[in-house]
Amino acid sequence: MMNFSAELKEKQDYINRVLDKYLPETEGRQKTVLEAMRYSVTIGGKRLRPMMMAEVYRTFAPNADLYLAEPFMAAMEMLHTYSLVHDDLPEMDNDMYRRGQLTTHAKYGADMAILAGDALLNYSFETACKAFSDGSNPAQDARVAKALQVFGKKAGIFGMIGGQVVDVEKTGQALTEEEISFIYELKTCALLEASMMIGAILGGATKAELDLVERMAKNIGMAFQIQDDILDLTGDEAKLGKPVGSDEKNEKTTYVTLHGIEASSMEVKRLSAEAVELAKKINGTEFLCELITYLTVREN
Repeated sequence: MMNFSAELKEKQDYINRVLDKYLPETEGRQKTVLEAMRYSVTIGGKRLRPMMMAEVYRTFAPNADLYLAEPFMAAMEMLHTYSLVHDDLPEMDNDMYRRGQLTTHAKYGADMAILAGDALLNYSFETACKAFSDGSNPAQDARVAKALQVFGKKAGIFGMIGGQVVDVEKTGQALTEEEISFIYELKTCALLEASMMIGAILGGATKAELDLVERMAKNIGMAFQIQDDILDLTGDEAKLGKPVGSDEKNEKTTYVTLHGIEASSMEVKRLSAEAVELAKKINGTEFLCELITYLTVREN
């Protein structure tokens, strides 16, 4: 029987080693921004997105090692981290702590935090491109190119950034459920969709399988964000590693604002159960199914 907690820790440790391998060395005249980049990525985190990518990859390529996925795993965590660094800035959410540590702008200043975020975004693409072969494997290179298209689109104006734009513009306003769903689908779901779709693409999934993976990831993303909303009201600040009440402080309407905690908790469970059923249709790993369920009861 699988020990989920032990396996989760083992996978997180592995991803941290991958990140250490792909992050640039902190040397040279631009050393400060390199230190800020490494600090931002390594101060903690669940490593959920690269973990999901790896598990979906294993579903479609069960006998392959992760060498092909590793550059994208590192790139995705860099991309996700850049979004957090910018999200924490005084001009955005103005948060001083994340993962129990000073945010990047609190430690290095807003100017260097902006540059560190920009650098992580740029370096994420540079890192993902390391998955290309030396030209000797056209089939692999075709998959990498397709994965890069998903990586770019889901992070951009029709994905995460687009969701963030609406989130910023609507701060302080009462939102409809449709508007909240739009923000969640782009701001949160998009990178989870990208992570799992890239795992499927690199693993050789068919178009139908890729569509199923995208649906599954959307469910996970919506459940994850609603659970975040709940924790922002009910969570333990010490466990969260950041202040609670951030949504109220920033005058943000959330799913919980409209539906309350009980109904929101039920929606998290419904979305997660649907995601598990979709995972089973693609013979998803036992760990992947356990991970989806774990996200509904997490405390950070």
